[in-house]
Formats: sequence, structure tokens, C-alpha cells
Amino acid sequence: MWVRDNDRVSTEETEPDQARQRPGREPAALDGPAGDQTGVPAGASVGEPAAGAAGTAPQPPRRVALLAVVAAVALALDIVTKVVAVAELEGEPAVELFGGGLYLVLYRNPGAAFSLATGMTWVLTLIAAAVAAWIVWIAPKLRSVGWAVGLGLILGGALGNLVDRLFRAPGPLRGHVVDFLSVLAPDGSVWPVFNLADSAIVTGGATLVLMALLGREYDGTRARDGEKRRRSGEATG
Repeated sequence: MWVRDNDRVSTEETEPDQARQRPGREPAALDGPAGDQTGVPAGASVGEPAAGAAGTAPQPPRRVALLAVVAAVALALDIVTKVVAVAELEGEPAVELFGGGLYLVLYRNPGAAFSLATGMTWVLTLIAAAVAAWIVWIAPKLRSVGWAVGLGLILGGALGNLVDRLFRAPGPLRGHVVDFLSVLAPDGSVWPVFNLADSAIVTGGATLVLMALLGREYDGTRARDGEKRRRSGEATG
């Protein structure tokens, strides 16, 4: 009896040791299909964001190609229409269209768009060149479709009139711009005579104003998003 009791006692005392030494066993708190108690998925290191977690949204693509296409189309249309206007309207009476809503009549303008600022041709030439250079400089940063279209129209229009100032009479930097569109009157008395370059510049400017009113930035972001990021940075700082 004593030996059996002793054996039983000895067996009961060694079983916990064997259980502790049994390989392949982990504490129950560490078991689970998704990983440990930290909530980090299996295979991911601590501090690494889980897949699908909210992060910074990807940036929109660059819009340099769109700006270049819009500018090239505006410039080409302006040059072609001016060549046709000079060839067909030089020394001819005004051509009435749309029941007098529009007239085709040739004018040579030494001033700015819509015959403004006459007598400042060389200054306007330098301004147009500066505007074109600025648009080319900012083009790689463009990620907004609206901004790309607006700046493309302005660039094409500015280059269209700049070509006239550089290559038409009376000479470089002093060339007169060809205008041939007159609204409601053949002499420009209701609205100054203009050309397609002027229309492109005005339309492009209106597009940029619309983008600003809608809170759209040239880099594709919204003004309200930038304000939120700024406030978030101040709060965390």
C-alpha cells in the first residue's frame, strides 16, 4: 500500500513537469488564427499599417499632355483663321452672319485683347511672353483637368497673339494683331472686334475663376481638404 501510494504520488508530481516540457504548446493567450493579442495580422510587423487601412489618397495624374493639346488646338485654330481672314477679307466689305448677330471684318489691332491698350504693343508683347513662360513653368505641377483646360486656352491664345506681334507689320514686338470678329455691328461699336485668340484667353480665364469658386486647386486637391489637413497638423502638433 505504501509503495503504491508512493508511486501514485510520484506520478502525480511528475505529470505537471511533463506537461510543461511537452513541445508545440503555446500559452492559450497567444493562440488564434489572426495573430497575437496586439491585433497585428500574421506576417505584419508592429507599426506597419494593415492592408486596406485608410491612408493618403493617391494623387491624380499629371495634366501636362492635356494642357499641351488644348494650347496647340487653340493656337492652330487662331493662326488658320487669321490667315484665311487676311486672304478673304482684306479690302472687302463686312460679311454679315446670323442676321447681323456677327460680322466678319478685318481689323489690325496694335493693342491688347478686344482692341484695348492701343499704343502699348511692345509692353503687351512682353506680358504675353511672360504669361506663356509662367504657364510652361507651372505645367508639370498640374493635376486638375479644369486648370489644365483653362491654362491651355490662355496659353494658346497668348501665343496666337504673340505670333502676330512678332511676325506681322510693322515689325517685331510691334506687330499688329489680326482681328476679324465683330458682334452686332460691323464697326465694333457695340463690342470691340476680336479674334479666336482673344476668345480663348477670356474662356480660359473664366474657367480658372470657376475652378477657384469651386475650391479646386491646380494640383488636383480641394481647398477644403487642404484646410482640413492644416487643422489636423495643428491639432496633432
